[in-house]
Amino acid sequence: MNMAKNAIYRVKMRRRREGKTDYRKRLALLKSGMPRAVVRKTNTRIIVQFVEYNVDGDKVLVTVTSDILKKYGWNGSFKSIPAAYLAGYLAGKKALEKGIDEAVLDIGRHVAAKGGRLFAALKGIVDAGVYVPHGDDIFPDEDRLSGKHIGEDVEKMFNEVKQKLEVSS
Repeated sequence: MNMAKNAIYRVKMRRRREGKTDYRKRLALLKSGMPRAVVRKTNTRIIVQFVEYNVDGDKVLVTVTSDILKKYGWNGSFKSIPAAYLAGYLAGKKALEKGIDEAVLDIGRHVAAKGGRLFAALKGIVDAGVYVPHGDDIFPDEDRLSGKHIGEDVEKMFNEVKQKLEVSS
């Protein structure tokens, strides 16, 4: 029985092995020199953050989770398209207050589905006034953003919450 001798094998970085980080994509985003608009979705909520690269570790400048919308009167699902839009809108408003007026979108290893929740959050960021390079064809329809496809009560609640967000910022 022959055994391999002096095998050269390099173990990949832990976060790559776990499937959490695509280092090529991350490097491309960092080369832009702009803060990243990081959008993540979980089973229960949408998380929107503005993150700046630092040699000692990334620095989170703004964080908004969709469950903070409860404070503004939202009592629907925190993982829906309207909730993602509102979370992105609120994060964009907070970013502008901190002096962040442009960013690049970072969706990590999530699938970029046209008209999905990730791009609903991006639409909220853009509508708030933060410049993020994008194509207009990736956004969900206005009816889906406002929750009309879910029900009239959701659409009404969406409009009320958006007005509160506009006034509070």
